[in-house]
Amino acid sequence: SAQEMKHMENLSSLAQGSGPMEFQPSEQEQPWELIMDKKHFRLWRRPIQGSHLYQYRVFGSYTDVTPRQFFNVQLDTEYRKKWDSLVIKLDVIERDVATGSEVIHWVTHFPYPMYSRDYVYVRRYNVDKENNLMVLVSRAVEHPSVPEDPEYVRVRTYESQMVIRPHKTFDENGFDYLLTYSDNPQTVFPRYCVSWMVSSGMPDFLEKLHSAALKAKKMELEVRDYLSKSSDTAPEPCGPAQLEYA
Repeated sequence: SAQEMKHMENLSSLAQGSGPMEFQPSEQEQPWELIMDKKHFRLWRRPIQGSHLYQYRVFGSYTDVTPRQFFNVQLDTEYRKKWDSLVIKLDVIERDVATGSEVIHWVTHFPYPMYSRDYVYVRRYNVDKENNLMVLVSRAVEHPSVPEDPEYVRVRTYESQMVIRPHKTFDENGFDYLLTYSDNPQTVFPRYCVSWMVSSGMPDFLEKLHSAALKAKKMELEVRDYLSKSSDTAPEPCGPAQLEYA
């Protein structure tokens, strides 16, 4: 993930003032297609070989919040229940003391007339202070505590990697981010319909995430600080005593 971020930064610096960035994939890879070019981000997609699905990639920047705020807001499941209206359920099922990995159960609304989807995924994060990077990776897993519920459609294929590069430090405004994402939402709709849902839903989610980080900053909302502990120790259960300002 960190290497991909470096590649994107190199492309971005080359593309300054010369139009959209173009990926040069290896011979084994499908080419990336630019499908959205906005002021704060660019969105690409590429077909996943052997499937009807796409992988998506967003490269963007914000200058009005700190990397710490943006990172914490993504990780704080309790706060997300407040700012993300699509969340039906979002709980930490298990936490691994040795690695800090967390298993999450997430249930989310899907556009009518589709059933709500539920995800069981493991996430792990790392704050690399030496290289000035923050990385958050997630992927779908099975977990005995969360059997399938007939009320929801279980999404079994899901991967996400978010890399954040501060422009200066973790606590000064300004950063670039790279989000690479794919999932199989188990729909009967054709690929172009699913692609439209993701390509419209992902920018909307990122804008809500950005707004939530801004709100936490302006109102000094208590958002758990995941950077206050070293990256090789597990986070403590989230309670009032552990909360620090974003």
